Amino acid sequence: MIELIGHNAGLVWEALNEGGKMNIKALKKATKIKAEKDIYAAMGWLAKEGKLTFEDIDGELFVALS
Repeated sequence: MIELIGHNAGLVWEALNEGGKMNIKALKKATKIKAEKDIYAAMGWLAKEGKLTFEDIDGELFVALS
């Protein structure tokens, strides 16, 4: 499972690097990661490394690279 999370973290980083700030729906589409739980696990990995910023806009979560 750790290997999958690390792989997905790479996909999330690449998508945000190319596309900038995104909401979760856009991030799922850009990465082609199907399960929302896998997106959140990957974001947790990157957040722990200090590589993400989060913003709540009108109740919707947006994420971007730090």
